[in-house]
Amino acid sequence: MNTVIKIFSAPLNIQSATDWIMSPESGGIDVFIGTVRNATKGKPVIRLEFEAYEPMAIAEMEKIAKQAFEKWPVQKILIHHRTGVLEVGEIPVIIAVSAAHRAAAFDACRFIIDTLKQTVPIWKKEIFEDGEVWVAAHP
Repeated sequence: MNTVIKIFSAPLNIQSATDWIMSPESGGIDVFIGTVRNATKGKPVIRLEFEAYEPMAIAEMEKIAKQAFEKWPVQKILIHHRTGVLEVGEIPVIIAVSAAHRAAAFDACRFIIDTLKQTVPIWKKEIFEDGEVWVAAHP
């Protein structure tokens, strides 16, 4: 497998992610960039805090990447996730997938982010003006 899977405590770098995923064999590259939005269900968000059990989170993301390679003819997969305190507009996750054709890249990228949110032990706390709440990472 041709993968890069990392958890960072520092800001994620979109340019370095796209530089790594590029290849002459790739006719399609799909990049998902998750950002911290300013509201949840109409309630203003001040910031988010992410925590991870890193060894298990990395192992689970490797498993997801392996499943994507088995389901689609993709060439490279990058999964970067951030931990710590993130302000509105910051990036908690980048998923990038390259393939010879765009359909495989799109399908695999969506599978990776959707599965990551369901199975990877990364927890999110939303901080509001009037309190805070740990939330499931599900959409």
